[in-house]
Amino acid sequence: MKRWQFWLGVLISAVFLYFVVRKLDWLSFWLTLRTANYWWIIPGVAVYFVAVWARAWRWHYLLKPIKAIQTWVMFPITCIGYMGNNIYPARAGEVLRAVVLKRKEGVPISASLATIIVERIFDGVVMLAFVFVNLTQLAKLAAVSVPVGKWNITIQDLAIWGSVAFFGALIIFLLAAMFPKVTARFGQWFIDRLLPARIREKTSGIMHKFLDGLEALRSPANVLMVFLTSVIIWLLETVKYWFVMHAFGFNASFFTLMLMNGVVNLATTIPAAPGYLGTFDAPGIAVLVASGIESAVATGYTFVLHVALWLPITLLGAYYMASEGIKWSDSLRIEAKEENL
Repeated sequence: MKRWQFWLGVLISAVFLYFVVRKLDWLSFWLTLRTANYWWIIPGVAVYFVAVWARAWRWHYLLKPIKAIQTWVMFPITCIGYMGNNIYPARAGEVLRAVVLKRKEGVPISASLATIIVERIFDGVVMLAFVFVNLTQLAKLAAVSVPVGKWNITIQDLAIWGSVAFFGALIIFLLAAMFPKVTARFGQWFIDRLLPARIREKTSGIMHKFLDGLEALRSPANVLMVFLTSVIIWLLETVKYWFVMHAFGFNASFFTLMLMNGVVNLATTIPAAPGYLGTFDAPGIAVLVASGIESAVATGYTFVLHVALWLPITLLGAYYMASEGIKWSDSLRIEAKEENL
């Protein structure tokens, strides 16, 4: 709560939410919420948990070269991680699930974090694919922007910078995975010249464990499998968008919902308050309004969708975390810092 990053996220969320509500017709908005058929959320949540199971399988697949762990073991840890991302700042859930995995299965934190970063890179690539599959609709969003300080962030800016970031990271990680010895020598050169002698050995150990976590990317077949699994995961999540849409009685194409899914998840890479407040909602509403959906309906739908994505996985993750007797406490942070994380 005392860190400046937390308050910066809160400020950014407040700015995004301000631009959501400043011209909102509140009467139409409340009427939209009152008349929605919320039963449609149930199949949406069911499909979403299938996607979470697929995420657990993908993580199991990435970790297989390090240690073979069954998907049913990975599923609760995956839920704990997503719960942590939803309620703690700075995506602390990623570190949380790495620490829990170390406690339960003895996998080094650095190695599991490498696989988690790989997941995020592939997620970003798929989100960009969802955006670029809809280039015609993306053109409609060229003028849609949200002022943040002195800058105006447009959907196209987000797509361009996201492409540079995610594809650049993917290339770097693939090269590091394919040439681990060269990468290790290169990394060791920097460690020996830039770091104090007292932490060189420990940092070198972390680097080697991290490179071990990239082993699954050394096979083109594995890369293809992870990519295809990522596509399935995000298509399943888009199906949830489709189910919740029926609760509000409007009709957008599945491709529009894919575009919305891609845009909002790229936008949530922007620092924000826990739960991605504002950074999820403002871009999602913008996509729907640009697609001809009335603003109050688009706002009601996006807010309810956000809650439906946030609440079930957070409750399930909290249940698993409580059943494991784990608390996000100082001792857990110390355990993570043991590997200089």
